[in-house]
Parts: sequence; structure tokens; C-alpha cells
Amino acid sequence: MPVKNRFAELLPEIAAWRRDFHENPELLYEVHRTAARVAALLRDFGCDEVVEGIGRTGVVGVIRGRTDRSGRVVGLRADMDALPIRERTGRAYASKNPGIMHACGHDGHTAMLLGAAKYLSETRNFDGTAVVIFQPAEEGGGGGLAMVQDGLVERWGIQEFYGMHNMPGYPVGTFAIREGAMMAAADQFDIVVTGKGGHAAKPHECIDTTLVAAQIIVALQSVVSRNVDPLKSGVVSVCVVETDSTAHNVIPQAVTLRGTARSLDPEVRDQIEAAIARVAENTAAALGARAEVHYERGYPVTMNDPQATGFAAEVARQVAGSVNMDMLPLMAGEDFSYMLNERPGAYIFVGNGDTAMVHSPEYDFDDNAIPAGASWYAGMVEARMPVSA
Repeated sequence: MPVKNRFAELLPEIAAWRRDFHENPELLYEVHRTAARVAALLRDFGCDEVVEGIGRTGVVGVIRGRTDRSGRVVGLRADMDALPIRERTGRAYASKNPGIMHACGHDGHTAMLLGAAKYLSETRNFDGTAVVIFQPAEEGGGGGLAMVQDGLVERWGIQEFYGMHNMPGYPVGTFAIREGAMMAAADQFDIVVTGKGGHAAKPHECIDTTLVAAQIIVALQSVVSRNVDPLKSGVVSVCVVETDSTAHNVIPQAVTLRGTARSLDPEVRDQIEAAIARVAENTAAALGARAEVHYERGYPVTMNDPQATGFAAEVARQVAGSVNMDMLPLMAGEDFSYMLNERPGAYIFVGNGDTAMVHSPEYDFDDNAIPAGASWYAGMVEARMPVSA
């Protein structure tokens, strides 16, 4: 099962879809144009069922195989939303929406899955049902969870899920995957430090919240280094510091710290959450101030099922000749995790070549990856639901 010849033939058409999506990016759940275009294409392909509005603006297409003796239902997922970034690629098809661009390749993911849907609708060379899922709001909006909560799994009886993301730095059309934790749980926190504001010339009459906040930032570096097993992974980063004053000579009454916490293990996630609160509150108290911690759990760990990982890797190997099974997990988050929490499945990376990293204003999806990615999507359906002789 090398790259399917049909996708070489379809490449100009699929690339045109991709560039149209790239030129017209949309954020979070506001992917109305994209979703409408996806739904229209799925209907043109002859999908047996096309449903819009799942998880607010998600689209689901159902393709039934030549037979259904297996009763198996396989879900394939792609994300549709863009990022609030001003594009600097200089491409002829660059974003027409100022301040919004497809800086993570979701335009490519959507186009590849559409290509697979077209092929599967033409061939029907499988025994069961393929469900193609086009999800909104991956970039921080939890669209995967919204689709699950809207009955995605139960309504179509999905038994396993497979998803894909492009990866700059990997050769175009190659694949990488691993068992277990693939991407991190992504949480965020706000810490509000309250003291006693006043004139900077009289610090002895104040409780200096900037000093307290600085001590908390330093102390938070011990959360991972001195609380988490050194053989496990975690990240705590304070990324924003805000005060209620902008004057050079005022000690602020309050300082807010904002940051993110990442982990690959549920126990480590619990440890980090508890430690952030303990360190912040007690450091502030020791210096006469008060710290109020607001911790919000985001996307859970993206956990690849071992058996499903083997299935995904074998299809990738047949498409590309080999697959990297030794990649390290990433500390970025991915809300395909919500689907993997419901049913077994796997998430794989396809190489995007020597391009700018995702979330960069200079990033662009490499259309040369389309045949390999679309072949993998279609191959997962044919391999998991083969037609009996």
C-alpha cells in the first residue's frame, strides 16, 4: 500500500482546496465558511450522510463500505480552525483575513481528509463504515470535547479514532508515532498577589507585590525540579506579569501572574496543580502578602492506545516504507485527546519538510505531503475494515 496513485491524480484538486482554506482562515468555532465548504464537498463526493453543526460548527460525513459484515466503525478526524496570527509567508494564497492565518496546517489536515473521503466514496473497498470528522476550535476552544458532548461517538457508533498532524523538520511524507503519551495535558493558571500599595520612596510602609511576585516566579521553578519524579516530565512556565499600576514610582496593590503547566501523566498533573497552589500561597504569606491561585485544567494527555498505534504505524509503513517509532512525546497540547478518552485510537505525525515551525507567521503547509497523508487516512479505513474474499 504505497502512496495511492489516485492521490497523485487528485493532488492539484486537493491542493486547491487547501489553498482556498488557507486564503480564508477562520478562528475557533467561527469556521462557518470552512465548514460549509467541507459539507458541500462531502455531498458532492456522494457520502451517505453529511451532518453539520456537531459541536456547534463541526461536520461529520459517513461513508459506508461495499459490505458491512464486520460492523466496524472507524472515525478519522481533521481540525479546521486557524490562529490569531498575522501572516508573513508572502504566498499568492496568503490570508485575506487580517490578523488570522493557518499557522498550524489545519488547512492541510482538512484537505487531506477531504481527499481521503473522495477516494473512499469512489472505491468503497472496505467492510464497515468510515466516519470523517471535521472539527472546529482545536486551538484552545475544546472543539473535540464539544463534538464528543454533542453525541459524536454514540450517534455513529464509532469504535476507534485516528488523527494526524503535520510536523515541520521531518522529511515530507514520512511518519512518526509512539505508544502511550504522545502530547501533553495543557493547563493554565492565574495567580493574583495582593499586598499593600504605596509610594515607591516609602517601601517600608508597603507590602511590595512585585517583590512577592518575583519570589513566587523563582519558587515555582521548584515545582517540577523538586516535586516530580526526575524520570517523568512536567513544565511550569509563567508567561505574563501584570500590575494594577503603570507609574514608575508606585508599588502596586496587586500583581497577576499567568502561565501554563504541562504534563504527560495524570499523577504528575495532580502533583503540579497542588504544588503551584502551595508554593504561591505560602511564599506570599511568608512575605506578608496573599496569593489567590486559579488553576484551570485544559486538554488532557493525548494517549495512543498500544494496539491502535501498531495499526497506524503499519499503514504508515506501507505508505512511506518506514515509520519513526522512537519519537519523543511533545509538551504541546491537542484536543484529539478527548476522542481518544472515549475510544481507543492513535495520533500520528506526517512530515512537512524544512519549513517554519507551526504557530509561526512564516509557516505554510507543504502540499507535497498531501498524497502521503491522504493515503494514510484512506489506508486506515481499508486496513481496519478489509473486504473478505
